[in-house]
Amino acid sequence: MFGRKRSASTATAVSKGEGPGGIPPELLQRVRAIEIKARRLVNDLFLGEYAAVFRGRGLEFDELRPYMAGDDPRSIDWKAFARTGEPLIRRYREDRDLTVVFAVDVSGSQFAGALPTTKADLAAELCAVLALAAIRNKDRVGLLLFASEPERFVRPAGGRTHVLRVVREVLWARPKSKGTDIGRALEYLTGVQRRRATVFLISDFLATGYENQLSAAARRHDIIAIRVREPLDEELPSAGIVRLRDAETGAFRDVDTSDRRVREGYAAHVREIDEARRRAFGESGIDEIKVMAGEDYVRALLAFFKRRSVAAA
Repeated sequence: MFGRKRSASTATAVSKGEGPGGIPPELLQRVRAIEIKARRLVNDLFLGEYAAVFRGRGLEFDELRPYMAGDDPRSIDWKAFARTGEPLIRRYREDRDLTVVFAVDVSGSQFAGALPTTKADLAAELCAVLALAAIRNKDRVGLLLFASEPERFVRPAGGRTHVLRVVREVLWARPKSKGTDIGRALEYLTGVQRRRATVFLISDFLATGYENQLSAAARRHDIIAIRVREPLDEELPSAGIVRLRDAETGAFRDVDTSDRRVREGYAAHVREIDEARRRAFGESGIDEIKVMAGEDYVRALLAFFKRRSVAAA
C-alpha cells in the first residue's frame, strides 16, 4: 500500500445514462448469483431489522375508525366526535419515503488483492443486500461510484431491476480517474442529492484528507460508513523481497517483507490512517460497519442493526 493524495482536479461530467454495452455473460451470472444470495439473507435476517432501524420522516394521517374497548382515549378525535356524535380514533401510517444512496469506492485497489473475492465483489454483495431490503420497504435506491473523481451517478429509483443495475454497475466499474478522493465524492453527492438520504459510504478508507467534506455531508445526510478491507491492507506477510504494484497508480516498488521494520512501519502507517478516520467519524456521529473480504459479513451487519435499534429505542 502506498500513501494516496487527494486530487485537486476539477470534477468531470458524470454519466447518468444506462450502463456500458457489451456486458459479458459471466458478469450477468455473477449479478444473478449475488441477487439470489442477497434475497435469501434479506428474507431470513435483515428485512425486519431494516424496517425497524430506518424509519420514515414521520407519521401520516391514514383514516378515522370507531373507538373500541381498550383503545387509548387520548387517540380520540374530539373534533370528529363533536361533528358526528361518535367517538372516532385517528389512525396513522408511517410515511417512509426514504432515499438510500450507496457511495462506493471503485478505485483500482478495490479490484486488486490476494483473495479470490475482491473488495469490489464484497461491496457489490453489501449493496445488493441493503438495496433489496430498501426496496422491499418501498424506499428508493441510488448509486455514486467514485475514484479520485465521481465516476457515475445513478439517480434513486425503486424496483428489483434497479437493484440489479446497482449491483451490475459496482461490478462493471472501470474508473477513468486514478487514486481515491473521498472528499471529492462527498462534495459531489452533497450537491447532487439535495434531499436528505441515508448514505452508505463504502471504501477501504485508506485515503486521507476528507474530514471537512465528511462533516458537511453528515449535516445533511445520515451517513453510515462500511469499511471493506482484506488482510493485506493492514499487515504484510513475511515473504522475502517482493515486487508490489500500487493498484491505483500502477507504480512498482520492491519491498523486503522479511524485514520486521518494514512490516511494522507498514502496519503503523495503516493504524495512523485508521486513528484519523475514527476521530473524524466520532466527531461527525457516523456509525461504522467493518467487514473483511473472504469473511462472513452477516455478523457485522446484524451487529450494526442491533446498535441502531438500541439507539433508536
